Amino acid sequence: MVRPEGYCRRGKRRVSPVSFIFLNIYMKNLAHHAASLAITAWVGGLWSIGYAVTILFRAQPDKQLAGMLSGHMFAVISYTGVVCGAYLLLYRLAISGKAAMRDWVFWLVAAMLVITLLLQFGIYPLMAEIKLQAHSPDVMQSTMATSYKMWHGISSMLYLVECLFGAALVIKPLRK
Repeated sequence: MVRPEGYCRRGKRRVSPVSFIFLNIYMKNLAHHAASLAITAWVGGLWSIGYAVTILFRAQPDKQLAGMLSGHMFAVISYTGVVCGAYLLLYRLAISGKAAMRDWVFWLVAAMLVITLLLQFGIYPLMAEIKLQAHSPDVMQSTMATSYKMWHGISSMLYLVECLFGAALVIKPLRK
């Protein structure tokens, strides 16, 4: 029986030495590649959604609709940030052990994760509660406008800080 080249007796494909070396190198770097993708997804998402929300509020005449849509976008990037931040912290601990605790990149990721959690599970729900207490479709025309503006300002500043921390994370290489 004649077998096609590249196959062994049992019908399984043989792996060339070059492919084996490439696969071995790739698998060793898989965690690093996943960390790079996590940074890209998280920080890129933060920047993209921040920019998209700005455009949304300028282009959409219905501000309540724009607010509802941006709330959904911020929730998506928050959950993305929780997953990516947790992975990045675990990755840093895996490659550096306890020494990761002395690395500013570890604390930068931890700070970004804390901001994400604070926004998603603290400030955003508080802002939603203020909207409910306003008893008006437009919170800015209600008696709760001052409180809502204050929390909106705090959330915007925290989001900006998180974006700036993300810029530092993108610039800093993952490896020592």
